[in-house]
Amino acid sequence: MRIIAGKFKGMALASVGKGDAGAHLRPTTDRVRESLFNLLLNGGYGDPVDGARVLDLFAGTGALGLEALSRGAAHVTLVDDGVKARSLIRENIEKCRAQGVTRLFRRDATRLGENRGVGFDLIFLDPPYGKDLGAKALASAQSGGWLASDALIVWEESTPQTAPEGFELLDSRKYGDTHITILRAPTTD
Repeated sequence: MRIIAGKFKGMALASVGKGDAGAHLRPTTDRVRESLFNLLLNGGYGDPVDGARVLDLFAGTGALGLEALSRGAAHVTLVDDGVKARSLIRENIEKCRAQGVTRLFRRDATRLGENRGVGFDLIFLDPPYGKDLGAKALASAQSGGWLASDALIVWEESTPQTAPEGFELLDSRKYGDTHITILRAPTTD
């Protein structure tokens, strides 16, 4: 695994091999990550990464959030409750020397609680496949004030996802066994 583009381009990230089934780690492949960011930057959304506040739920290795940081995001908050995942995320944050622009929360993404700060513009949602955790995490993020008005959500799953009530489905793509669903969060006052 490596950072694909931006200021950390080519940086090798901590490896988990083919994943860690016991820790539920299934890193997004470099190819899917590259396709995903190409879609975000060329899909008619403007540049949703540059200057964004990014929330990476079920962060795993932190590769999605750190890729966004490499490409110009202002801040990344990474959320994972796994011991192995948090260890890998800390190692990757250190490799990128990104301690000042990242936060790591040990938290269940389906029970985020109240956000005490500003909402996030870009949300990566990459739950363990087939466990119906993505919808729960998105509902938790919405009810806790983690989503900025009109936030862009990138949801990675093993099947296409439907937009929850109030969210707008913008795009859905398949890359091998990975389905990427892009949503727009509701506008808030």
